[in-house]
Amino acid sequence: MILSINHLFYLMGFILAVTAVMTLTDKSNPKRYSTGLFWGLYALLFVIGDLIPPTWVGVGAVTMALIAGFGGVGSGRHTPRSDQDYLASAKRLGNKLFIPALAIPVVTMIGTLSAKHLFIGATPLLDPKNTTLVSLGVGCVISLALVCWMTRETPVQGLRESRRLTDALGWALVLPQMLGMLGLVFSDAGVGKAVAYVTTTYINMDIRFVAVAVYVIGMALFTVIMGNGFAAFPVMTGGVGVPVLVGVYHGDPAVMAAVGMLSGYCGTLLTPMAANFNIVPAALLELPDKNAVIRAQVPTALALLLVNVFLLNFLMFR
Repeated sequence: MILSINHLFYLMGFILAVTAVMTLTDKSNPKRYSTGLFWGLYALLFVIGDLIPPTWVGVGAVTMALIAGFGGVGSGRHTPRSDQDYLASAKRLGNKLFIPALAIPVVTMIGTLSAKHLFIGATPLLDPKNTTLVSLGVGCVISLALVCWMTRETPVQGLRESRRLTDALGWALVLPQMLGMLGLVFSDAGVGKAVAYVTTTYINMDIRFVAVAVYVIGMALFTVIMGNGFAAFPVMTGGVGVPVLVGVYHGDPAVMAAVGMLSGYCGTLLTPMAANFNIVPAALLELPDKNAVIRAQVPTALALLLVNVFLLNFLMFR
């Protein structure tokens, strides 16, 4: 293949490495050394993670957790442009600003749907096993090129803006990947089997609707605990979804997976553990209540979760 998932990892590692270097040289950041080490370790995992023994990858992840846990990830001072500059740029570009943003999903969709036809000789252009992710990376690169062309800026400015956003998000930027890994750890540790034992022992799973409700609500609750629907999915699907809904009641596994993930996203709306979705926006908007975003989302999350129970019960067993 010409473009593989590793190329996307290398690109992400390069951006994080640049962020680490910029942080180390930023004297306005009172925690520049620990912050630079944090982003440097993260970059290292993307660039040579497949070459490092798993034990050392784990040591790197624990080190990052300790740096973040002890408040070692800080932010530098960024000088924003004036309101007049922003206004002038907005007037000049107008709705053209949407073109780079829309280019990302368009290129991703085109790459995903046409990958099987994209060959150079006998070699596929895109990684057949990770077509969507590789297409997403290509879409981001094309979008950056469009932005530079439209705004008359350089890719270096894009790296500066990337670092500014990384500083704003802080350690929460790492949460989705870390929590996704946590789900696999829970699955390998047998948490799914423990969930299956508890639910079948103390809950009457002989009633199909009860089993459906346990799976849907369990997905939301585990997501609240873990902060990520992808982390909750292997636990609840291995504990209830596959053995009970599919194995006992012969439900459609595709419907179970789709509605199950949607139920997990309901949990995402309810938890501060999903910091990049719920806590970071409150911080960026300087809201006095850091849980204001969660409070606003509670009615929607609970209503959708209730709908999911009936939706799964109706669609899965048609």
